[in-house]
Amino acid sequence: MWKFATEANGKAFIAGQWQAAASAATFPVTNPADGSVIANVPNMGAKETQDAIAAAHDAFPSWAATSSKDRAAILETWAQLLRDNAEDLGELMTAEQGKPLLEAIGEIMTSADYIDWFAEEAKHVHGETADAPSQNATVQISREPIGVVAAITPWNFPAAMVTRKVAPALAAGCPVILKPAEDTPLIALALAELAERAGLPAGVLNIVIGDRAQAAVISKTLMDSTDVEKLSFTGSTDVGKLLIGQSAKTVKKLALELGGNAPLIVLEDADVDVAVKGVLSAKFMNAGQMCVAPNRIYVHEKVYDEFAQKLTEAVKDIKVGDGLDPNTQMGPLINQKAVDKVQHQVDDAVAKGAEILCGGHVSQPGTLFFEPTVLKNATPEMEIKSQETFGPVAALFKFREEAEVITQANDTRYGLAAYVFGRDEAHAAEVAKQLQAGMVGINESMLIDEAIPFGGVKESGIGRENSHFGIEEYQEIKSTIIKKKSPHI
Repeated sequence: MWKFATEANGKAFIAGQWQAAASAATFPVTNPADGSVIANVPNMGAKETQDAIAAAHDAFPSWAATSSKDRAAILETWAQLLRDNAEDLGELMTAEQGKPLLEAIGEIMTSADYIDWFAEEAKHVHGETADAPSQNATVQISREPIGVVAAITPWNFPAAMVTRKVAPALAAGCPVILKPAEDTPLIALALAELAERAGLPAGVLNIVIGDRAQAAVISKTLMDSTDVEKLSFTGSTDVGKLLIGQSAKTVKKLALELGGNAPLIVLEDADVDVAVKGVLSAKFMNAGQMCVAPNRIYVHEKVYDEFAQKLTEAVKDIKVGDGLDPNTQMGPLINQKAVDKVQHQVDDAVAKGAEILCGGHVSQPGTLFFEPTVLKNATPEMEIKSQETFGPVAALFKFREEAEVITQANDTRYGLAAYVFGRDEAHAAEVAKQLQAGMVGINESMLIDEAIPFGGVKESGIGRENSHFGIEEYQEIKSTIIKKKSPHI
């Protein structure tokens, strides 16, 4: 992994060059498993962001004019380079983000799949032709690249979130300025190095890095620029609302994947073992640091005790530790702020009557490792019901009536994901139909795939990623009206 970190040490990628911050300032990237410094990266601000915007703006005409076949070829080479370097990239991701190595390598492979998907989508961008009967004219309807794109990505899936935004933008013919999360910038820089090796022209992908204090400066510079036509952001709803306000000045197009508060419903007829397996996958992968992770687990009273017992037994077996240890199944949380939030929600739930069946505390005092936790007797008054946990805590709510649980599931301003478990698939589908969410899994916990539209309703976001909708987010529709010749001439 160090061949990537060494090149990126103290530098970011702008206009095809590895560049330090104008001030020469840097900040450390640390390993959440032990606090060690992995590398130092540039602490950039407005000037470097403006340089990146200028580079992308200059690169736009030639990149947009590049044939879709040639753009696709570069993307396909990029995807193969990710696969060829998957182990090194996985080790780098585990070092800066903490997830187990197998999960990290899996994310790299998924990221390559995203790139390949949109390379193929680039070849299949079709227009339409229609008659305009009122004008005796032919109408050509075409899709064109929207222009320079700004992408701001989170730390929890630092490769997949980059490729899920950058690949469709590049495929559509749009240059990108990427601001990766300050906790996990190294993977983004490694991906840029591989994109350069794949033949991506200078200025088509630019990366600007800044710490938490500089993040607001970078994002505001992007939002104020009239040369940036589109923003794609994944992060909190609060920040998303701020960006919506900032976008008004230049009427930017937005794609926002924001917070979640996913309900998971275990119906009376559910196969308890299948439901337990689903919760293990959806809730404890990446230490629960996923926007689609179930935050509220509603279990019918007839299977509640059985489900709680079996889930607790399974959760107790999860091995917590350094992600580079092959025995580790769950790594640390990303930082102390994340640990404090999870602990606060657990303490609040216990104070209001919840029972800890397992876990409930940091696994080692002073570290970022939090015990996989199951809470019984959760109630609507607890903060864990209304606030996204983003940690390895499964809160179990008991219900009796179906109408009641549907009302409870929808009682949130978020609507990203939801889950239903039940043997009667037709009935489970009827329940799913009533849930206010952009994605619903029925007896299925894996909602993310390059072919599946990803996004939410209500305050969980605007737009969709993946599938053919993903590339459409980076295109404008143009209508060209051609007057027909008079048949008498």
